[in-house]
Amino acid sequence: MKPVVEPSPTGDSPMERTLRQRVRQQEILAELGVLALQGTPFVQLLDHTARLTAEGLEAEFCKVLEYLPAERRLLVRAGVGWGEGIVGVASVGADLESPAGYALQTGKPVISNHLENEERFRTPELLVRFGIRRAMNVILQGDGSPYGVLEVDSRAEGEFSAHDIAFLQGAANLLGMAIERQRYEAKLKSALDRHQMLLMEISHRVKNSLQLVASMLHLQAKAVGDPVLTGHLGEASNRVSAVARAYDRLAVDADVERIEIGGYLREVCKDFDDAVAHCEIKVEALERAYLATTAAIPLALIVSELVTNAAKYGYPKGTGGPIWVSVRRPDSGQLSISVRDEGVGLPADFDPATSKGLGMRIVTALARQLGATLRQQPLARGTEFSLVLPIEADVKS
Repeated sequence: MKPVVEPSPTGDSPMERTLRQRVRQQEILAELGVLALQGTPFVQLLDHTARLTAEGLEAEFCKVLEYLPAERRLLVRAGVGWGEGIVGVASVGADLESPAGYALQTGKPVISNHLENEERFRTPELLVRFGIRRAMNVILQGDGSPYGVLEVDSRAEGEFSAHDIAFLQGAANLLGMAIERQRYEAKLKSALDRHQMLLMEISHRVKNSLQLVASMLHLQAKAVGDPVLTGHLGEASNRVSAVARAYDRLAVDADVERIEIGGYLREVCKDFDDAVAHCEIKVEALERAYLATTAAIPLALIVSELVTNAAKYGYPKGTGGPIWVSVRRPDSGQLSISVRDEGVGLPADFDPATSKGLGMRIVTALARQLGATLRQQPLARGTEFSLVLPIEADVKS
């Protein structure tokens, strides 16, 4: 007498049902691949893998097991169907007598379709507790050491097939590659953090060394007894301090290749509060523009000299007034930085290129170093110096 085959609830034949399951498995592998490439957060990726793998095999249970070498155990790191108190708590043995341990140790997939009659391995207590009848285990292997095991379990009668183990291994391979990628990213972040820490330490030491030089010049200026020489040493001390401050501001920026120049100059100008207390410095940066970090310190020193000159000569004898530092883009390939005051102005025949003052000579030399054009514009009230230099980086809104 032939056995009676119960019709599928959907009316499909067993072959059609199997075909539909295989198609769904391929869709799931594609979905897992996308999740892995998108950089899905680690815990979410484990949960998605467990849920989708169980769905693809029409199983009630699935779990991701992480190998803990010190304990020689496999911890349930993620899973579906297990309820509370299992994920992150329960574990199984990682020895060869355990199905999951055998898969981990040998790299070979394990199918146990009749756990109640299994003689090759001992049935883990966790599976006994949940009445699991059949299980499959495959290794989660990346480029480095194995992460653990991907296991699917079912209470239902039936058998997992070679097609099922191929699907399970495919899911495990995708998850393994994603795990390895995240390991590399974690190592890279650790190396970058260390690099940043060393960079900050070096910057701190350079700043301290420059400040020490500035302090020595300042002390020498007080002790020299010659008013002219005292003035020169004081100016030298201020310039070394300006280099130290500019370097310190640059060191705290996260981008080692370029810097947002408006924000940088705004921070640099905060350091003038004590030096030019009789003036109010206002920084106007209408657009976010970026420059290579190699240009930042020369630019900061130019602004420092121009602001100091505006305070010293534009507002003599401490009369005081506003000083504007502006950052603009006259066109897509240029950056303009200007320093403007409303003071007494400069002589009509003043020419920055022929000025004998050390400050203007420094400004002219640094402008030439940057490949920039320095312009001086007499105003009805006050003076404006502008520096126009080429810029390669795009504006960010």
